[in-house]
Amino acid sequence: MLSVPTLWTVFVINFLALGLIWAYVMRCYPSFEAARFWTACAFVGAAGAAVAMLRVVLPDTMVPLLFAGTALILAICLAAMGVQRFFNQPVYWRYAVLITALGSIGLCFFTYVHDSVPARMTVLTITQTLPMAFSLKLLLARHDGHINPGARLAGMVTIIIMAIFAVRLLGAVTGVGGGFSYLHFNATQSVVVLVLVFLSMALNFGFLLMAMDRLRNEVADLALLDDLTGVGNRRYLLQRLTEECARSERSGQPFALLVIDLDGFKGINDTYGHAAGDACLQHFTLMAQTRLRPGDMLARTGGDEFCIVLPSSTLREGAMIARRVLEVCRADAAQCSGNDIPVAVSIGVAQWTAEMGLYPDRLIAAADHALYDAKKAGRNGFATYTPAPPLQPEAVDLQVTEMSLRQRA
Repeated sequence: MLSVPTLWTVFVINFLALGLIWAYVMRCYPSFEAARFWTACAFVGAAGAAVAMLRVVLPDTMVPLLFAGTALILAICLAAMGVQRFFNQPVYWRYAVLITALGSIGLCFFTYVHDSVPARMTVLTITQTLPMAFSLKLLLARHDGHINPGARLAGMVTIIIMAIFAVRLLGAVTGVGGGFSYLHFNATQSVVVLVLVFLSMALNFGFLLMAMDRLRNEVADLALLDDLTGVGNRRYLLQRLTEECARSERSGQPFALLVIDLDGFKGINDTYGHAAGDACLQHFTLMAQTRLRPGDMLARTGGDEFCIVLPSSTLREGAMIARRVLEVCRADAAQCSGNDIPVAVSIGVAQWTAEMGLYPDRLIAAADHALYDAKKAGRNGFATYTPAPPLQPEAVDLQVTEMSLRQRA
């Protein structure tokens, strides 16, 4: 059987290693707030286990074990708070402080006022299980339509740990397996402690998988965003248009596309410099976004060209959005004075049709054609694309007859 100092040493080394890993993650990715809580969780657990080792040299006092129990309760609360921050849920410190304080008070009461091992284990089990139960729903729930693999692993490990806590409590109350007191380890307690150490590593491995999945998604998002304006780039636009074409192909419901070009943008760059041109692009992005509806998507396709995808919209609704974008640009230009640079745009509007099918480039070409018409009409306006009507059967027959007569002649 492993000795008590050996078991606590394993605890300390395990939590210190996890703490160093999370501290490195926290330093490399300062915006990843969950890592701060998981770092604190590991170091608090290591501190609790280190103090518990003093029980070996101070066998007549319960203070080291009481401190260790309180530290482990706080560590679990911090781990649960990290899960909440990972899923963008609010964190309430008062609940963590309350659970930790009640756990510490309960342990002290059933040690110095009414000495009872089963009561102490009951307090320890309840206060350690509560925060884990609160985070379990977040770990196993679907987020954005899918379950995070790391969260699923962490949730399964959490369930196993809670089950072990329940078995540990049963042993403390009934005396099965020699009882659980943490005062004198027996073979059963040693096995349980080692299993809990292993599960804590597996739990943190789940947290690491969650972090990797989050960071990978952030990198993927950055690959689809324009660096200057923060809206979607051309790749994101084509991806979104492909999805909308497929959706419209299935449902027959149209959607609209706006192609936008800033008028005289080259002159702005040549006269005021590229920094001023970049500022104009950013300013237009902010103005246009104020006139979009929920679900509409603005993308910068390159240079001074933008596109707006309008899901489930007709050509008439697309023209309405184009008019709103023009109005906000004209109102802003009217207020320009001094060194302010007015922004004027031309817009082409097109609607998806069944003839376009699954090919977004056809819709883009139609909107580009309308944009060309808007430019020819004097700029600072919009035009809509209306496909040429199909030839009537009578007209086709007449053309064929004329061609036959000419061939005969």
